[in-house]
Amino acid sequence: MSTERPFSLRGVALAAFLPTLLFSIGEGAMIPLIPLVANDLGASLAFAGFIAAMVMVGELIGDIPSGSVVSRFGERNSMIGASLLAIIAVLVCIVAPNPVVLAVGIFLIGLATAVFALARHAFMTSYVPVAYRARALSTLGGVFRAGWFVGPFIAAGVIHLTGGTTAVFWVFIVCCLAAALVLMLLPDPSNTFAGASDTAPSDPAVRTVGEGGTDDERAAAAESNDLFPTIWRYRGVLLRLGTGAGLVGALRASRTVMLPLWAVSIGVSEPDTALIIGIAGGIDFALFYASGQIMDRFGRMWTAIPSMIGLGLGMFALAFTHDLPANVEWFIAVAMFLSLANGIGSGLLMTLGADLAPPSGPAPFLGAWRFTADFGSAAAPLAVAGITAVISLSVASGVMGVVGLIGAGVLWRYIPRYAPRHPRFTARER
Repeated sequence: MSTERPFSLRGVALAAFLPTLLFSIGEGAMIPLIPLVANDLGASLAFAGFIAAMVMVGELIGDIPSGSVVSRFGERNSMIGASLLAIIAVLVCIVAPNPVVLAVGIFLIGLATAVFALARHAFMTSYVPVAYRARALSTLGGVFRAGWFVGPFIAAGVIHLTGGTTAVFWVFIVCCLAAALVLMLLPDPSNTFAGASDTAPSDPAVRTVGEGGTDDERAAAAESNDLFPTIWRYRGVLLRLGTGAGLVGALRASRTVMLPLWAVSIGVSEPDTALIIGIAGGIDFALFYASGQIMDRFGRMWTAIPSMIGLGLGMFALAFTHDLPANVEWFIAVAMFLSLANGIGSGLLMTLGADLAPPSGPAPFLGAWRFTADFGSAAAPLAVAGITAVISLSVASGVMGVVGLIGAGVLWRYIPRYAPRHPRFTARER
């Protein structure tokens, strides 16, 4: 008799979300301190910033091969392996004699993060029924944000007790070991719950690849475990809707860079900046489940478009307030508004990726999908820095406002085509 049972979000919560929370707490504790550690090793301010950016570079490069890794070894084994790789990477950082070796260690952390995040995303895609999908993936996004929210406070306590930043690296090691132990000791959800069988439409005319159909369709499904055939087969959606995902990633990343830079440029003190951004982060985190509820009940468009328009308008508002007498008050208001807009879109990219992924072997497609968003996340801070250096920070904010409105237009055009109310789309539409 089969041991599989219908999916329950509560039943899967501990095994699905606890490892992610532990891993992200470790990351959130360590990554903000990378520039300080690099500076202690003799790196210039510019090179310290480059070293900090190696996390995103490693994650970006790791996105596509991580799909093949997860497809071959499975979600749980991949996350355990990613945790062990992260431990090795942190040890490299601890013993680093110079900034170059530190950069290598940070890059490896980015690779481990890509595999870990993709593995959990692939599990949710395969086993969470579509009725729960947006809520589950928004919760997953909220867990990542919670870790990044809690981690810095843990780091501050450790530094206060030990008097040095190196001890915080051991926090990440402890978190990775705890995540690996949880994954090994708790039952594997993929062996407990049935697949997301309700994700396939009943109408034979719109059935998905891998669920029957012609010999060509079944052959395509068999290819879905191979990386490059997957990218080629889904080039249409990756180019079109993937561009929208990249613009979402760009707006989110530019927000995290823009707010601290803006605070410095208008003279807000460091403690006040931390307090303002911390409160804004709390607003962002608080909305993750509401975002999932909206997407599950009304469709993906109802969070995608308001979120991008809100981010774009917020960037525009910031661009015109720099020299106003009440610029600090405007900064606080816009920071809160941007967090509201970003929080409404929590879990959007993961949900769209799950909607679009082929049911047979989704991991390679999800790796390619995550690459598109992470490419925007990596490019946007560089664009903000370049425009600020050449023209001004206000112009950079205005440009990102334009990008936000363009992104809203791209999502408005292609979400109904590729991810309508029922998320699956046919091979002909791809």
